[in-house]
Amino acid sequence: MLVLVVATAAVDFGHRPQPIGIDFHTYLAAARVGVDQGWAHVYDQALVAAQQANLVPNERTQPFLSPPPAAWLAVGLVRLPYAWAYSIWAVATLSLMAGAVAWSATGSWTARAAAAVFTAAPVWVLQADYLGQAVLLVAAALVIAWRLARDHHDIAAGLVLAVILLKPNTAFVVPLAIAASGRYRMFATFSIAAAAVTGVVVMTVGAAGLETYINQLQHPPPGTDAVTLEAALGVSGLFAVGLRIALLAAVLWAAWRSRASTGQVIALGVVGSLLTTPYLHVCDLCLLVSAGWMVWVDRPTAPWRAPLLASWLAASPFVDLNVWRPTQDRWPLLELAWLVALVAAPLAIRSGLTRRDRPIEGADSETDDRQKLHL
Repeated sequence: MLVLVVATAAVDFGHRPQPIGIDFHTYLAAARVGVDQGWAHVYDQALVAAQQANLVPNERTQPFLSPPPAAWLAVGLVRLPYAWAYSIWAVATLSLMAGAVAWSATGSWTARAAAAVFTAAPVWVLQADYLGQAVLLVAAALVIAWRLARDHHDIAAGLVLAVILLKPNTAFVVPLAIAASGRYRMFATFSIAAAAVTGVVVMTVGAAGLETYINQLQHPPPGTDAVTLEAALGVSGLFAVGLRIALLAAVLWAAWRSRASTGQVIALGVVGSLLTTPYLHVCDLCLLVSAGWMVWVDRPTAPWRAPLLASWLAASPFVDLNVWRPTQDRWPLLELAWLVALVAAPLAIRSGLTRRDRPIEGADSETDDRQKLHL
C-alpha cells in the first residue's frame, strides 16, 4: 500500500506547477536574513528574495508571510546545501506527522503503522510535504495534544498546542473550542505559552518589523482565498462576515456539548478554523486528516467511519490524478458537511439516536475525571 501511494503521488506531483520545496525555500531564505541581517529585517521582502535567489538560482521567489517561528525552525539548516536542507525538513515533518498518528493509535504496532500510512496518503498531506510546508507540524501537534489530553496531561497538551503559532490562520479556533469544552488548564497553558512566544517575537522582530508584517498580510498574493468560503459559496462583504460569526458560534456551542470527547472538540476547532479563515492554501487542508483521525478513533461506528473513508478516497492521489478530482473551491463544501455532522452529533446522542456511539476510554472531560476520582 505504501509503495503504491508513493508511486501514485510521484506521478501526480511530477505534473504540478509549483517547484518542489517552494515554501521551505521561503522559510530558509527568511532564516538566512534573520541570521545574517538581523530578525528585524525578516519581512524585508527584497532581502528575502535575494536570499531565495542565492539558495536556488532561476527558481521563482515569493514573499515570506509566515510568523517568525517558521523561520526560526529553519535556522539549524541555513548552512547546509539547499537540497540537503529541504530533504531533512521534508522527511522530518512527514515523519513527525506519521509518528504522531502511530503514537496516538491503539492496538498492535502493525495497526499503528497502517494508520500512519493511511493518514499520510491524502493529497493534502503529500502536497504539504512536497512544498515543505510548516502546516504538517501543526497537524502533528494537534494529534499529539489530543493524545496527551486523552491521557489527562492537560498542561503538556496545552504546551504542544502552541505549535499552532506556526500557522495560526489554520487552527486558531482550536484553543477557543478547548476553552468552550471546559478544559481550562489546557487553554490556560496554551495562552501562557502563546504569550511567551509572542513576547519573543516582539523582542526579536521589533515593533517596526511587526507593523511591516501586518501591512503585508492585508495584501496577500493572488490565490490565497481559493479554498475559502468566498470561493466556494460566492459570498463576500458583510454576509461573509455574518456567516463566519454564525459558524464560529455553532462550533463553540457544539464544543461545549461534545466536551466528553477531546477528539471531537479539536476536530470541531479544526473545521471551524478552515471555514472561517480568509487566507488558506489547499495543502493546509491536511489538518482535516488530523481531525478525521481523531473522529475515527473516538467514534468507532459505521455511520462515522463510512463517510471518513469516502472523504479519504476523495482526497487520495488516485482520484487527484484523474478528471474526477474536486476543484479547490469545492473542498469547503466537504468541510461544511463535516461541520454539520459534528454539530449535529451531540443532539443525536442526547436523543438516543446514537446511544452506542460513545468516546473511547480516556476521552472524558475534566469534570468526569473529577467525578471518577471521588468514586
